[in-house]
Amino acid sequence: MTAPVRTETTGMPMRPGAGILGIVGGWVFAAVVLTLFRIWSGGLDWNGSSADWKAALGLTGGDFLLVSLAGAVLGLLLTIAGRDAFRRHGLLRALAMIGVGYAVGAALTMLVRTAFGLVPYSDGPVIVFGIVTAYAFYIAGMGGWQSWFWYAKGDPTPEHEDHSNHGARRGWRDYFIFNTDHKVIGLQYLVAVFFFMLVGGAMAEAVRAELANPELQFFADGSQYNQAMSLHGVIMLFLFIIPVFAGLANYVIPIMLGAPDMAYPRLNALSFWTFVFGGCVFLASIPIGTFEAGWTNYATLSSSGGPAEVGLGQLMWLMGIQLVGASSIMTAINFIVTIVAMRAPGMTMWRMPLFVWGNLTQALLITFGTPFVAGSQFMVLFDLVMGTNFFNSMLGGDPISYQHIFWFYSHPAVYIMILPGFGLITDVITTHARKPAFGYRALAISTIGIGFLGFTVWAHHMFTSGMAPWLRLPMMILTMLIAVPTGIKVLGWTATLWKAKIHMTVPMLWALGFLFTFTCGGLTGVMLAAVPFDIHVQDTYFVVAHFHYVLFGGSVMTVFAGIYHWFPKMTGRMFDPGLGKLHFWLMFIGSNVTFFPMHWLGTLGMPRRIADYQELAANYPSVHGWNAVITIGALMQGLGFVVFLYNMSTSWRRGPLAGNNPWRSHTLEWQVTSPPPLFNFHGTPVVVGAPYDYGLPGAKHALLHGEPGYDEALAEALKRRPAAPAPAAH
Repeated sequence: MTAPVRTETTGMPMRPGAGILGIVGGWVFAAVVLTLFRIWSGGLDWNGSSADWKAALGLTGGDFLLVSLAGAVLGLLLTIAGRDAFRRHGLLRALAMIGVGYAVGAALTMLVRTAFGLVPYSDGPVIVFGIVTAYAFYIAGMGGWQSWFWYAKGDPTPEHEDHSNHGARRGWRDYFIFNTDHKVIGLQYLVAVFFFMLVGGAMAEAVRAELANPELQFFADGSQYNQAMSLHGVIMLFLFIIPVFAGLANYVIPIMLGAPDMAYPRLNALSFWTFVFGGCVFLASIPIGTFEAGWTNYATLSSSGGPAEVGLGQLMWLMGIQLVGASSIMTAINFIVTIVAMRAPGMTMWRMPLFVWGNLTQALLITFGTPFVAGSQFMVLFDLVMGTNFFNSMLGGDPISYQHIFWFYSHPAVYIMILPGFGLITDVITTHARKPAFGYRALAISTIGIGFLGFTVWAHHMFTSGMAPWLRLPMMILTMLIAVPTGIKVLGWTATLWKAKIHMTVPMLWALGFLFTFTCGGLTGVMLAAVPFDIHVQDTYFVVAHFHYVLFGGSVMTVFAGIYHWFPKMTGRMFDPGLGKLHFWLMFIGSNVTFFPMHWLGTLGMPRRIADYQELAANYPSVHGWNAVITIGALMQGLGFVVFLYNMSTSWRRGPLAGNNPWRSHTLEWQVTSPPPLFNFHGTPVVVGAPYDYGLPGAKHALLHGEPGYDEALAEALKRRPAAPAPAAH
């Protein structure tokens, strides 16, 4: 028999799963006891309805606090018994602290309400402050606050938190602690966002199963359908498309720049674990009835009802979006400082890869735009919980102002979701076509131009909302104008491919698929910019088709191109190219089968966000057939995603060794080992040329320490600006 693992400090047996077991066991125990007591006392008339099950699990009323507190106490007792799980900062300790934090926040809120003569328990305030304190305790359990307290007190940093080894411990456990290595954080982001994509994709498949035929057959009612549709939109936008680029950029950009790490490593780790907590807050709404107001959360649909009728799922949306938004801002600030201040000697702005340009512009958009959407959601939260009337027109509020505030962020958010992909595609196309990027500076400047113009076109989403009529014309003109820098990019990529030596690798397939689908989405975008046409198809499936062509073609396809392109660098192994191509064709064909017929449905007048279209199908029989075809396309996409997950998981474990530079790329991340060393480089690299000079004799982007000509190149670069300090040897 294998002896139990013992801690190095106490010699006591370790039980690493004690924390999770304690939380789950405590919750179930408290729920069962509470339910039996209520049935025995006559407080619950059990008939097996969904309301009864929510009450049984303590998910309604004041029982939520009681069950959480009992589960947290028992979880802590078992965690302490596990010793190792409690003594070390990490995920198990953080999970144990969530229940404690929620109980503390809820108790303090009720004490304050009692002190002011209010009813102690109210769903809104208790849940809001409970989630806030649960987050604070959760980060404390991860060890996210400790280093800042040590610095403030002037104490030495404990060895396991010392940045000299990123706080690393051993092997796979590094991914479940507050590790500050940008490469670990990049992989953490990627695994997390693809989990969320799996959940969001399941919601999409459920929606398409409902719409395969008229009338309701999959969901019990329209409310359940709206919940699934809203959760699908929120997950795909805020938990996949935006943060997935944070994962890719976290891994790649510091190495591309010749930096040893991100500018603020601990802030980087904090942003990831904040994102995970915010995403789980969204998912926690599922068992209690999630939000129904769509991913836009339009007021007054989301803010009506008043404090007595606060929907718990709606509160989960509001708290989740604030946490995920805070994570985005932290990440964006980190990227801005890293890109501006931590470039290697010789890395001028005009020598940066275009993926870096895309992320810099994205970070600026997030920094300036996200506070607007946060403000709009705070106003909705105040209307729900505190009884304000920002958006209640009957009491002096203005519901149209919500849309102005929301879309001032959310249209730039479309480019937040796309601009990093634009830069990524340039890296993929130039590498796999073996040709310099056509119009490098034009591509870079157009990226900044798209970011700037993105803040000027928000009201084209509101042509039918009742906004001031005079805004329509300038918004139409500006929306059409933004197609100019976008067109520059498409022409630049096309010219790069002209007479190139194209290698039809899996990343290149995704790049070519992107060019087709994104161009289709761009063309329909110009159509929707025209006020008369937009009014005709507003809130129909034509808009859904355009939206998905832009985001699937402009974001998802670029993500997969980047994953396949950098997979050998991240893992040191190659993927199965046959499965990669199968994945591409299933999703490329499936996406076009899914989204292209939606244009036709939109022109026929099929509105979005409806579960039953039997009246429209009676007038236009083809609507039923097209919806069945769309559902088949959605199933093809789902199958392709399963192939992708299988390919990545099996190749990561036992794929053939990739070598350091299987694509023969010029950029810096391909000049180090696969995976890269702990601090990326053994000495400071020096950049001597452009990143995409393929096919030019003697062209080289950078020299590493010790290579011929390094000292001379470094001396020349230092004449322009001081060198960044070389990382210490480890």
